[in-house]
Amino acid sequence: MRMHFIGIGGIGASALARYYLEKGHRVSGSDLVSSEIIKALKKLGAKILIGPHRAENLPKDINLVIYSPAVQSNNPELKEAKKRKIKVQSYPQALGELTKKHFTIAVSGTHGKSTTTCMIGLLLAKAGFDPTVIVGTKIKEFGDTNCRIGKPIRQAQGKIQYLIIEADEYMASFLNYWPKIIVLTTIEADHLDYYKNLKNVIRTFRKYIGHLPKDGILVANKDDKNIKKILIPKKNQKYSLKQPEADKLREILKIPGEHNISNALAALTVARILKIPDKISFKSLSEYRGCWRRFDIIKTKPFILISDYGHHPPGVRGTLKATREKYPKKKIWCLFQPHQYQRTYYLFKDFIKVLSQAPVEKLILTDIYDVAGREEKIIRTSPLGRTLKAPLIIKEKISSEKLVKIINKPSVIYLAKNKIIDYMKRNLNNGEVVIVMGAGDIYNFVFHLTRLKTKPKIN
Repeated sequence: MRMHFIGIGGIGASALARYYLEKGHRVSGSDLVSSEIIKALKKLGAKILIGPHRAENLPKDINLVIYSPAVQSNNPELKEAKKRKIKVQSYPQALGELTKKHFTIAVSGTHGKSTTTCMIGLLLAKAGFDPTVIVGTKIKEFGDTNCRIGKPIRQAQGKIQYLIIEADEYMASFLNYWPKIIVLTTIEADHLDYYKNLKNVIRTFRKYIGHLPKDGILVANKDDKNIKKILIPKKNQKYSLKQPEADKLREILKIPGEHNISNALAALTVARILKIPDKISFKSLSEYRGCWRRFDIIKTKPFILISDYGHHPPGVRGTLKATREKYPKKKIWCLFQPHQYQRTYYLFKDFIKVLSQAPVEKLILTDIYDVAGREEKIIRTSPLGRTLKAPLIIKEKISSEKLVKIINKPSVIYLAKNKIIDYMKRNLNNGEVVIVMGAGDIYNFVFHLTRLKTKPKIN
């Protein structure tokens, strides 16, 4: 089969492209800009065009077009595919087809999805289950990729192919998936440009867990108040930071933070459902080194540099708390880029609270990351049958400067991107900690900071 991916550089679409490449299919794709992920796909044989999307980018002999959820309906390549009556699927729809064919473990939640998916994938691989893993990050233990290809294994029930996926809730993508096990880490108000309010978020999660078959299992975080509202009688396997295994995980886990202890407990619960011995599970979790942009320690000298994807208020709070716990005596800098104008608008008060209480010595906010195609006025029909109107957020109404002004603390400042490196060069000392945080292009500053020379620590 020959397939074309529109927006092939997206973290989800690229994982699926890798899957099909390694299965022997011919893959082409397009994206606006190049990236590490795209370069890796090219090495595997994908034919990828970089630049504006155009109808002529679509090859002639295509059987299937898969597009990233970020791609808009007026995309010229998508329109051309429909004009030529080529089969078209969104990334969630295409992944959903795979979930029907395999024993699927889907990890969902507002926070912790990627880390928990990685932990479960690594654990099952160590236990000999040879899973396929598709996740929205890169896993160090699997060669720094976002896709691990496994093979069916023989068990008492016959041959089984295990598939572990990160199941995103944005635009109710996870309603395309049909797993045997669902892991729920947290449920909080997010993606309110689509859901409008927390009530709709919870309703959609409830519909999602209804996809479990009769013998399916929900692995649920007992500590989350919103998850408690949608638990299914007789199908639950609950985990909690109050259970005794949490203390052992605190001793052996390499990545910091109570949120990661909770993620590890979720992975342990899945392992026990699959009858994997605790000895294997604890050893695997003790060896887990973290994944790309999830408290990812890039270097330790002359200053400690950490990259993190955190962009939702509770996630930001948890990661900064974990940073302080890991480095209790060091000066901590946080360079934070809010992600999406609408998210910042809807959660403005939450951001004020979290950022004003951040346990860091210096917090630098830079401009909000503008997500292409998601800031204009859009009217969508939700899977619940409701019409949800995303209001037009005028960019002048919301900004990082306004966040800083309201927080009103000397330790919290705004800097335009072109001022950041020079400021750090003048003020950063050896031995300090810098965490670069956000889901947008703030990641590029990690590369700049790896080359930055700092001053010796002043006692």
